[in-house]
Amino acid sequence: MGLEVKNMSSGYRQIPVLKDIDFSIEYGEIVGLIGLNGAGKSTLLKTILGLLIPQKGTITIDSHTILDDHSRYAQHIAYIPETPVLYEELTLKEHIEMTALGYNISVEEALKRAEPLLKIFRLENVMNWFPIHFSKGMKQKVMIICALITDAKIFIIDEPFLGLDPLAIRDFIALLKKRASEGSAILFTTHMLSIADELCDSYLLLSNGYLVGQGNLTSLREQFRNEDASLEDIYFAMTDTKAPLSVDKGDG
Repeated sequence: MGLEVKNMSSGYRQIPVLKDIDFSIEYGEIVGLIGLNGAGKSTLLKTILGLLIPQKGTITIDSHTILDDHSRYAQHIAYIPETPVLYEELTLKEHIEMTALGYNISVEEALKRAEPLLKIFRLENVMNWFPIHFSKGMKQKVMIICALITDAKIFIIDEPFLGLDPLAIRDFIALLKKRASEGSAILFTTHMLSIADELCDSYLLLSNGYLVGQGNLTSLREQFRNEDASLEDIYFAMTDTKAPLSVDKGDG
């Protein structure tokens, strides 16, 4: 079980941005969502999060939709947006406490879980600071910490490495691998293909609202009929507007 998207179309004002999307992500799997700006990646993430209602099709976590039990569905998901969203009137400690309340975790347990993460990201000495004093990278680290202290089974992460220094990127990659090894499913977008190549078990390739490829690198090479292709080669083939895609989409 895990996250399943079946025959899903979604968009704005009844205009579909995504068309006939089908994929599933099993627990323990890290999946990279890859495509050009405007391909529909943010729309897909927003629809999974419940911020947009599918125009058709279904999205389920463990066979349950958001309509079955909104609270249960939401507590299965942790979201790290591309642009950090923090409350200017709350300190770092209070953001952790607020996250605890939202996910029905005791404040004491949340602070205990946060302690090693605060040390990893070198924020343990700024617990009483307000976001106005944080750099963009520090704000992103707060979002990461708040997500990782939850019991979420599905992580939805949008361009997670923007604003992070190389050391923080290394540490975050290690934390994502650890969380996946513990049974969480992770879906993230990125244009940093070298990191995706290192981190991902499989990929979803999105172009003009359609999934044009999915699977691990071996599977993508078969779909794009290039047995020696790198992930970068496949990306360029997918986005080359001078020639039509020659892709056997299979189940995609």
